[in-house]
Amino acid sequence: MGDKSRYQKMFPVSWEQLHRDCRALSWRLMEKGPWKGIIAITRGGLVPAAILARELDIHLVDTICLSSYNWKEQGQAQVLKKIDNDGDGWLLIDDLVDTGKTAKIAQDMVPKAHFATVYAKPEGRPMVETYITEVSQDTWILFPWDAGSQFVEPIIQVVE
Repeated sequence: MGDKSRYQKMFPVSWEQLHRDCRALSWRLMEKGPWKGIIAITRGGLVPAAILARELDIHLVDTICLSSYNWKEQGQAQVLKKIDNDGDGWLLIDDLVDTGKTAKIAQDMVPKAHFATVYAKPEGRPMVETYITEVSQDTWILFPWDAGSQFVEPIIQVVE
């Protein structure tokens, strides 16, 4: 879940909620288009980019590959794949903007792209042009691809 002192709250997002939020983002972005294509920031931006591509009927999708999180903490961002495009007329998509460090690297690569995320935190919020939901900085967003279903004992079993 990340650094315990940094994250005090958990915001679980189901597949259904993510899909609804991406559709809401599509409505906002449709008004600002038309768009030539989508540039997803991997890995988190892949699922939202796929939903947006479907909703906005965009068939040209590319990626910028950055890595700053492992399964438990945020570290130094590494560029794994760049893009040959200044972003003019393109959407730059990620699942979340947290501190804005990864967003800054991506925006420097495609300075003319319109940057949109599904979720935004206060530190990174100024980097984003369009987003749907803001959560507090001390909240860990638990995305559906990072969670799984598990058996929960009936209350009666826990009490006995």
